[in-house]
Amino acid sequence: MSAAVSNLNAPVLVLNKLWLAVRVTDARRAFSLLCCNIAEVIHVDEGNYSGHDFENWSQLGQAWKQFEQQDYQRVRTVRAHLVIPKIIRLLGYDQLPRQGVKLNRRNIYARDHSLCQYCGKNFPTTELSLDHVLPRSQGGISTWKNLVCCCVRCNAKKGGRTPQQAHMKLINQPYKPKRNPAITVRLQNNRFACWQTFLDNAYWSVELK
Repeated sequence: MSAAVSNLNAPVLVLNKLWLAVRVTDARRAFSLLCCNIAEVIHVDEGNYSGHDFENWSQLGQAWKQFEQQDYQRVRTVRAHLVIPKIIRLLGYDQLPRQGVKLNRRNIYARDHSLCQYCGKNFPTTELSLDHVLPRSQGGISTWKNLVCCCVRCNAKKGGRTPQQAHMKLINQPYKPKRNPAITVRLQNNRFACWQTFLDNAYWSVELK
């Protein structure tokens, strides 16, 4: 995958008209919204916020050095380089999504930081699986509090038993996160530190698209 294509997959935080975070999209979709004048770029610089339409943002992007120092990414077009925004604001949308944090494999891996909750080791996703703490064979169901990230080896060792029956101890008790865990992981990267204010001041659930 080329750097340009990879950068177009970069995450961009989307705010609604009232400056409340609603979701995370990718740079490709963000540029589409900007070109259609559906959204504006929100640039955060030392705690100050400024809004820019697509044309203005494109012109500012020619002064690449100031953006490079703030850990922005960019993509090259036929005419010029475009700086990928970190945050955009929808100009005509003032609603919040109603969905909660989705219970899926990606979010459980993110919640548990890709650490096996039995041996405590970090694994690539290809070597991870999901474990029902109370096995399905014993009436366990798929819920946030009954699913944990588990390596293939520990999963096989535990089998259809509870941790107590298998003499295995959970490192952390599973829980339902209030915020999409994948977002929390991204906030550990300084590149997305400017998202923090919008995440801290909202009561919402965010869905990755």
